[in-house]
Amino acid sequence: MPRTPPPATLAPMPTFTASDGTTLAYHATGDGPPLVCLPGGPMQDSVYLGDLGGLTARRTLIRLDLRGTGRSAVPTDTASYRCDRQVADVEALREELGPERLDLLGHSAGANLAALYTARHPDRVGRLALITPSVFAVGLDISAEDRLGTARLRRDEPWFAAAYASLEAITAGRAKAADWDAVAPFWFARWDDEARAFRAAEQRQRNDEAAALYASDGAFDPHVTRSSLAAFPSPVLVLAGEYDVAGPARVMTEYAGLFPGAELVVQNRAGHFPWRDDPQGFVTALVAFLDQASGS
Repeated sequence: MPRTPPPATLAPMPTFTASDGTTLAYHATGDGPPLVCLPGGPMQDSVYLGDLGGLTARRTLIRLDLRGTGRSAVPTDTASYRCDRQVADVEALREELGPERLDLLGHSAGANLAALYTARHPDRVGRLALITPSVFAVGLDISAEDRLGTARLRRDEPWFAAAYASLEAITAGRAKAADWDAVAPFWFARWDDEARAFRAAEQRQRNDEAAALYASDGAFDPHVTRSSLAAFPSPVLVLAGEYDVAGPARVMTEYAGLFPGAELVVQNRAGHFPWRDDPQGFVTALVAFLDQASGS
């Protein structure tokens, strides 16, 4: 009889130890110079970043699993889920990898961590890419009309009326639990079966306890962070999605203006996950920024 093969096992992931003793994991995939990637969620398994639309053909992506997510251990002190407390984890990763300076990418809520790390360790960051970034760390205001005006770009979509009504309820402060699921189509350029599956996976990948503590009291001091970023000398890219109600283009323009010379790219017809909506356009923008910044 043919022998039944053993069940597949997960390949071991590289790990390192944070300053408080927590074991953290990261994933290294691709070819080329390393790019450290901080996931959003907040506090979501970095697996959702995938290969960032094929960026692995040009860069080695170092995806950090934040503490308590993915393959990283749950910390003894859950207060360490607070965003500012995790800056030390990024520095521990840099020390583990060895380079004097990191090229750093932060997506969504992960951009808060990237901004805090850059503000605290500006000499440790070579290039900084903020992808559809959350603005909590820098204290920018996003008005209801910023979000609703961006949403109205999708008015011809078959799902628009119901999703827009829920977005109005959320922005007016009268949301019910169901409204948060109802606005999900706005996160994606195409609300199809693939997007629905991606959305369902998000719910399973996020550490809800950690997410609730990520932006807790004391996590952010926007005045101090903005002052530090205003003096950051290295290249910065802020990449927004034209359709992203989480980071409307007006506010992303303001975010880019916090740096001495940041480049703003608004990716056409893209939502909150621009590498999924137009992989080629996303990779082209990232590679152009990274190559130009390196002088190539």
